Amino acid sequence: MSRPTIVWLRDDLRLADNPALTAAAERGEPVLLLFLLDEVSPGIRPFGAASRWWLHHSLEALGSNATLTLRRGAAEEIIPALVAETGAGAVFWNRRYGAAREIDARLKERLRSDGLDADSFQANLLVEPWTVTSGQGEPYKVFTPFWKAAREHPMREPLPAPSVTYVDAQTDDLADWELLPTHPDWAEGLRESWTPGEAGAQEQLESFVDERLENYHLRDQPAVEATSHLSPHLKFGEISPFQIWDRMHGPMSPAARKNVAKYLSEVGWREFNHNILFHSPDLAERNFRPAFDGFPWSAPDDAELAAWQQGNTGVPLVDAGMRELWRTGYMHNRVRMVTASFLVKNLLVDWRVGEKWFWDTLVDADDANNPANWQWVAGSGADAAPYFRVFNPELQRAKFDTDGLYVNRWVPEAGTPDYPEPLVDLAQSRKDALEAYDQLKRSADPR
Repeated sequence: MSRPTIVWLRDDLRLADNPALTAAAERGEPVLLLFLLDEVSPGIRPFGAASRWWLHHSLEALGSNATLTLRRGAAEEIIPALVAETGAGAVFWNRRYGAAREIDARLKERLRSDGLDADSFQANLLVEPWTVTSGQGEPYKVFTPFWKAAREHPMREPLPAPSVTYVDAQTDDLADWELLPTHPDWAEGLRESWTPGEAGAQEQLESFVDERLENYHLRDQPAVEATSHLSPHLKFGEISPFQIWDRMHGPMSPAARKNVAKYLSEVGWREFNHNILFHSPDLAERNFRPAFDGFPWSAPDDAELAAWQQGNTGVPLVDAGMRELWRTGYMHNRVRMVTASFLVKNLLVDWRVGEKWFWDTLVDADDANNPANWQWVAGSGADAAPYFRVFNPELQRAKFDTDGLYVNRWVPEAGTPDYPEPLVDLAQSRKDALEAYDQLKRSADPR
């Protein structure tokens, strides 16, 4: 009698380079491919609105290439029930590294005690957090030595999509999950900007190598098409870092080849952030550096917060970024730093407020990068920018949007009488931020 293998998908919505799926194929039994929408278990952070839009379309794309079973609920209830329902003999999955890994550990122990083959695999990080430690056996807190050590690990070749016989079980209707916006439908810009799914990820990778990688040294200029736009595909696991690593060592133009090392170092920051998350699973809630627990954040003014969220601060580069975010679910990385710095340092709003907004509106917000990057800007994170580094939006605009192409695209009314005055004086608010930081230092060291 056949005892199928359940392959439990989470942030690995692909068929190629999916070690759990490959292992299931090698087991020789039919495969039940499961996506479980668990937004209720402890340690799980429910998807933001933009991510829910992406998830719907990613699952739709995956379901067109494989038989996909959809279930919703707590993993520790749904998985054992599905095993009993189908007579499965094994459950495989690819590892995750935040607080939710405790769910996986308990399930693995339970399934094995019930006589099943339960196993997990490395799929979504080039190096797993416990394999990259300092000479003292401690996790790295600074990026450069971390990435140097990580690059010394051998990188496996990506796996082809295996030949699999799929079986199904009773499944939810994806539409019933109501992941898409309806009233109002604010996703027009997302539909114009993105093609979720494994095929879309591969197309994005190839277009980056063929068309944009040679300009990657201009990546800080938001009007220049120079970045990969692979971050949401990585977040949902429609592409693996091993596939990216392998392609970066494949054929390309000499001009593109010059930028490979720098691009891979940005992939390395993703690895570093997930390493931090593994050791600090409450990264989205607590300051990585406890010294910042006493920082005198201001309670956000509702009107000022709304102006920041909607791109109406009167500061053109900040507003351009926030409007790009609302329209496309994405924001250029340089501008992310500027908009975050403006909220945290010019408005003195707690970084967690901004992190939650980005979590809801970014298609690429993940458990590690989103809070780690906010803490980097705030100065409270690992290998963070020093607090006294306050991005001046006007200087940043002059340096990186010299011709005004980016600002003019998103804030065409900038410089006209219809454009609002800045919410705050940039110079004075910078002084206020530095005084707040000095106050924190004095309270920590009253000498």
